[in-house]
Amino acid sequence: MLTRLGPMLAIGLLTAPVAFGLAGTVLPAFGYLPALGGMEFGLAPFATLFAEPAILMSALMSLVTGLVTAAISLTAVMLFTAAWGGTRLFARIQHLISPLLSLPHAASAFALAFLIAPSGMIARLISPELTGWERPPDLLIVHDPLGLSMMAGLIVKEIPFLLLVTLAALPQVKPARMRALIASMGYGRISGFVLGLWPSIYPQIRLPVFAVIAFATSVVDVAAILGPTTPAPLAVRLVNWMNDPDLSMRFLASAGAVLQLGVTAAAILIWIGFEKIGARLRDRVACAGRRLRRDSGLRWGALAAMLVSAGAIFAGLLALGLWSVAGLWQYPDLLPARFDLRNWMRVLPSLVEPLAITLFVAFISTLVAVVIAILCFVREDEMGYPPGRGALALLYMPLLVPQVAFLFGLQLLFILTGVQATMAALVFAHLVFVLPYAYLSLKDPWRAFDRRYDQIAAGLGKGPVERFFQIRLPMLARPLLAVAAIGFSVSVGLYLPTLLIGAGRLTTITTEAVALASGGNRRVIGIYAFMQMVLPAAGFAVATIVPALIFRRYRDMHV
Repeated sequence: MLTRLGPMLAIGLLTAPVAFGLAGTVLPAFGYLPALGGMEFGLAPFATLFAEPAILMSALMSLVTGLVTAAISLTAVMLFTAAWGGTRLFARIQHLISPLLSLPHAASAFALAFLIAPSGMIARLISPELTGWERPPDLLIVHDPLGLSMMAGLIVKEIPFLLLVTLAALPQVKPARMRALIASMGYGRISGFVLGLWPSIYPQIRLPVFAVIAFATSVVDVAAILGPTTPAPLAVRLVNWMNDPDLSMRFLASAGAVLQLGVTAAAILIWIGFEKIGARLRDRVACAGRRLRRDSGLRWGALAAMLVSAGAIFAGLLALGLWSVAGLWQYPDLLPARFDLRNWMRVLPSLVEPLAITLFVAFISTLVAVVIAILCFVREDEMGYPPGRGALALLYMPLLVPQVAFLFGLQLLFILTGVQATMAALVFAHLVFVLPYAYLSLKDPWRAFDRRYDQIAAGLGKGPVERFFQIRLPMLARPLLAVAAIGFSVSVGLYLPTLLIGAGRLTTITTEAVALASGGNRRVIGIYAFMQMVLPAAGFAVATIVPALIFRRYRDMHV
């Protein structure tokens, strides 16, 4: 009976907040919000919206950002997998890049900013010997008007995500056998992969690609840290309007959220058009019989792209750590003149409350998400078949719908019910985003469990409950803790749900770090961004160490 609650809770958490949130956004967008005097439907909010300066430029910036981020990230992953898949080097790069998946977007954006800024680590490394710069150059690198630094920050963060989902899809197409077959036909490594394997892999990762597009078109924290300001991307302007003390601005913000929903939908439709064009080009190349064996330059280029993207983030994280303990650090010195902990001692009192809220919300939302995911899989075992494609699309709903498009409405619903800025509301908001990751991360380990262990235990007289708690859960301890670590890192990195549902009264490490982005104190920013990095890393460390201790004498007793 209890297992039936799993799918019901999952469906409710994945659909109800999005549906109510969209309704709470769309109605004020058309002028209907009785609490603020909007009693009639009309287009006045949209007229006000399109009268805003450079609003179309903001929308275009968001549209281009989503398409460019997805295109470059996916191309890098595809070429790298094609060129090096199945090799020892591929496994090593995979292990190098995988930890970046747990890094919050804001932390990676800060890392890149500290690296590429005019007074960042790269400029210090080559100055003054190669550049002649004795002081930081007057160059607009961070917050550049074209949004190039913002796109770079998103690309280096989405590459690990797309690589992970691609690796999950690879076993379904038997890559080793297909590579041997394609090589026997005289195709180059990359052309054979693109023509033979990619058509079977891409449909499996299509929804994650759409999720990348949706996130990149509506991102707020990365845009606030790295994005242009004149004008800012659409989502950043929406959040500013929603937080305006003038409550009538909520009509404008809701109209903008509907525009954001349209921008994201347009980006996905354009991407679908690109898919069709790419499929036709691929078919033409295949029909022409071109083997394209000379691909060594492209292979090494793909490897360089992966190494540069990972190296940039690791170098930026090192810069964050240095700034958090830096004393006097003048330009162009590569290292601080001295190190001290006075910055930490000064910031620590104000760090305690956001850290406590971050840990509490992340722990509770992750625990509930993992329990619901387990109940869903147990129910799946009882029914004897997995959910269909519709259920999978439902899992991605909170990731495919722009956050600003439904969180505005959800915030309004919480205000009307009097639960905004409460811990329960904040945990609920985080749970909406943690649950999809928990389910998708647990899916493959759960289904890979060898059912013969259950059969042996049943033959020894163990009931279903005993088999579940004494056999399956202990053997799945490693993947369950890994799922919990992923959910924990997702919660730690959530910015917009915390900002809107917490209403400024419940702050986390992430919201405080982004709020500090507009300031110039790199030492304080380094401390908060460093904590953003440490918390997910600590979660994965626990997920690695605990199973190793549990199974140190029983190495075959885990999946």
